[in-house]
Amino acid sequence: MKRDIGSALIVCTRRIGDVLLATPVIRSLKTALPHLMIDMLVFEGTQDILSGYRDLRRVLTISERPSAEAHLDLLRSIWSRYDVAISVLAGDRPTFHAWAAGRYRVGTLLPDNKSWWKRRLLHEWVPFDNVQTHTVAMNLQLLEPFGVTALGTPVVSWTPGDEVSVQSRFPQRDVQRYAVLHVSPKFAYKTWTVGGWIALGRWLMEQGITVVIAGVESAETAYCAQIVQGLPGAVNLVGHVTLPALGCLLSRAALYVGTDTAVSHMAAAVGTPSVVLFGPSNPVKWGPWPKDFPPTTHSPWRRHGSQRQGNVFLLQGEGDCVPCLGEGCDRHIKSLSDCLQQLPVHRVIQAAETMLGLRECLVPISGLA
Repeated sequence: MKRDIGSALIVCTRRIGDVLLATPVIRSLKTALPHLMIDMLVFEGTQDILSGYRDLRRVLTISERPSAEAHLDLLRSIWSRYDVAISVLAGDRPTFHAWAAGRYRVGTLLPDNKSWWKRRLLHEWVPFDNVQTHTVAMNLQLLEPFGVTALGTPVVSWTPGDEVSVQSRFPQRDVQRYAVLHVSPKFAYKTWTVGGWIALGRWLMEQGITVVIAGVESAETAYCAQIVQGLPGAVNLVGHVTLPALGCLLSRAALYVGTDTAVSHMAAAVGTPSVVLFGPSNPVKWGPWPKDFPPTTHSPWRRHGSQRQGNVFLLQGEGDCVPCLGEGCDRHIKSLSDCLQQLPVHRVIQAAETMLGLRECLVPISGLA
């Protein structure tokens, strides 16, 4: 593939975390080809994670279930408009959108007989591996036709307005050190216990560290409220900051603790010392990519056991079934996972003690990504 391309579309119509983990593809292309104009196609509701991202010319959005008219409008707007289109997803629609948009198409596909028609739509493709290859590493394989150097760290960005928003709600000048606890993942099967979060928060306060509670209020309102009530004196930002503003806040934190969420990937990417609680999820595929970890063809993480890489301590729940790769013990997203519900707070505190040694003072915000 020639490197004298002028425009590219990256297709990632899935969840917020998937969009964030696709940003190394964009950063790698833009670093190698500074003239390249890059657009990205994502689902409505996920575009905020890209706020302020200077490597992108524009972000296109489409509903998860668009009307026929909306889908036709999208196809008209992207039809054969790009020199290159890259789909980081193996699904039918992302592959079709890449085919419609790019004069040269690259994508990820399942290596099965059902994908024969999608292979005809792409000039090059890499086989999708959902078990042994990290999502970032999988995405970076799509760069091989372009001969560019792969850069692994996801990009977290924000605007000056996001920084002002953070400072108005949380006057950092009055705080020496703070820890961000992101307590509410999108799905219940990734949650830890209310009692665990409260005990961890109280321990942090005893160390003279201000506790900032973050989360998605609409996801588990009562759950978050119990944690806030159990930690008087904590800064409650649940539902009060956008994702880009939260990225800004994370970049100056002494510590982050969270579960398997997009926010954990953000904390890892900005270099914050992070403790991430993993239960049924596969860390090989979804473990947060540590800041400045070199690109690899597989993953920074093993499948079993607690482990540390760079600024990330991945704390795995106990049990022979871990990770089961299921959605909770009852196999649906609203069920709980025993491996997380039974994770003792002393293990989390031990990991936090280890990671707090990495950052003794505030790190100034260095600017936009």
